[in-house]
Amino acid sequence: MSENVLCQPVSGRQDQKAFLDLEKRLYRDDPNWVPPLWSERVKLVGFKHHPFYDDAEGQTFLVRRGDRVVGRVLAVVNHAHNRYHEETRGFFGFFECEDDEEAAIELLKTAGDWLKERGMTGVRGPVHPSLNYEVGLLVDGFDTPPTFLIPYNHPYYERLIQAAGFEKSQDLYSYEASIDILETLDPKLLFVIEESTRRFNAVCRSIDPKNFNADVRVFLDIYNQSLQRTWGYVPMSEAEVDDQSKGLKNLLLPKLTSIAEIDGKPVGAGFGLLDYNPLIKKINGKLFPFGWLKLLMGRKKLKRLRLVSANVLPEYQKWGLGLVTLYKILPEAIKFGIEMGEFSWVLESNQLSRGTIERGGATRSKTHRIYDRSLTPDSEQAST
Repeated sequence: MSENVLCQPVSGRQDQKAFLDLEKRLYRDDPNWVPPLWSERVKLVGFKHHPFYDDAEGQTFLVRRGDRVVGRVLAVVNHAHNRYHEETRGFFGFFECEDDEEAAIELLKTAGDWLKERGMTGVRGPVHPSLNYEVGLLVDGFDTPPTFLIPYNHPYYERLIQAAGFEKSQDLYSYEASIDILETLDPKLLFVIEESTRRFNAVCRSIDPKNFNADVRVFLDIYNQSLQRTWGYVPMSEAEVDDQSKGLKNLLLPKLTSIAEIDGKPVGAGFGLLDYNPLIKKINGKLFPFGWLKLLMGRKKLKRLRLVSANVLPEYQKWGLGLVTLYKILPEAIKFGIEMGEFSWVLESNQLSRGTIERGGATRSKTHRIYDRSLTPDSEQAST
């Protein structure tokens, strides 16, 4: 490769288009790739307003070899994260690159330099653009397409990121199982579900379509409270919660949700998202003008469900109420026609959730990885 490598900030609409188009070109011949919802992607990378950036700074970069765009990345300073964790950590996301090690190293170095100029002493990623959204680099499980809102990438990306000095920080696991696992559920888990229901006199209900917005807020509020001690967690802002509520309104089916209440107080929430990816692929990620209609009309034929969340308020955790919420959803999923379920994602360090899912009969299907790299002079000297 004789042409020089040059990495520069994205500037202007032509660069923005090149940033988005690179993804299409790199995966053009990959049958497992699913395009993102482009109207959402332009907001998450910062090209249009997204409430995440009300308390964060972001800068996108392109790396070229000669006149050809060969890579891209987003560098992020997440002020909410750094306040919450009392650290000075930057992030990177939306990394895409040709199999060009020199270009990838230059791209990630430039992003790191931008973060250092803003006082960051370390960088973590990939996150798109935070752990409350899509997260992780796929390192195992390339044989099948991703489910809805789960990242996908080429296998060689792991080598490129490691070449740039990054080391593993945490793995995220996806598990899958036939949706009829109720018929073979471990009796010990059934006992936990029954005992937890009896102990707390817990009652589960679905989202009320007449109070949809309020109930979605209940879900997101429980999410915010339940994960306070979870690795990497940062609370979503009120504006982010509102934005997520609007997005979920068109995607959630009330019957595939569950709110656990004790004496009328919501204490746990679980929900499944239909795997819209087969339909998103058909509409090429374009919701307008008729993509939304095709998603809504076609979802009755979907056979896969992503079980995204079973969150419980801290004071009720470790009592099995998360299982109670999921137990309510599974029969409804079977009635809908769902055949396979995916639990994603689950932190490698979350031994309790992993053990419960594995005892329930699910098997690990994909692994995504989050990497760290120090930005201090000593560590950079050691990695060169």
